[in-house]
Amino acid sequence: MKIETIPPQPTVITARFELRPLRASDVGLIEFYTREERVARQTTSIPHPLPPGATEAYVKRAMSSDRDADVWAIDATRDGGSEVIGLVSLERLSRNQSELGYWVAPAFWNQGVASEVATAVIDANPMGHDTIFAAVFQDNPASARVLTNCGFEYIGDAEAFSVARNAKVPTWTYLRKFAKGRSK
Repeated sequence: MKIETIPPQPTVITARFELRPLRASDVGLIEFYTREERVARQTTSIPHPLPPGATEAYVKRAMSSDRDADVWAIDATRDGGSEVIGLVSLERLSRNQSELGYWVAPAFWNQGVASEVATAVIDANPMGHDTIFAAVFQDNPASARVLTNCGFEYIGDAEAFSVARNAKVPTWTYLRKFAKGRSK
């Protein structure tokens, strides 16, 4: 059985932010923001209410050498802000593909944060994948605009289960392909 080695996660720099791998000290701020129902309801995986230990377990998985996703803290200290104002991630899928995910704390909504960090991760394409997917809930058109601003193409409707909503929610699915031979 071949064991795949996951390469170290790079830091990605934007005009205002440092997208860096998570660290144990991020648990407090991540938990503070993800306890907010408005954040949890726009994700598939964050429960509301947030159970004790959930954030610690998430950060531990994200820091693991056998992780299935690279997760970056959106660190705004370069611009005089907080160490964590949201997260952006790329989950490894099969066939040289990944899936983009992100959330931003409500205090920072409508400030271009999601567009800036998603664009930076997509442009960096740190996994060198040929295809990156993303999906957003249909009641979140702002996130759909983030994806189209990053060059994603709409490919169809689907649905995904939201833990916070305890329901299947209609989604829009998007795709971003990279030219063959362009690893990054």
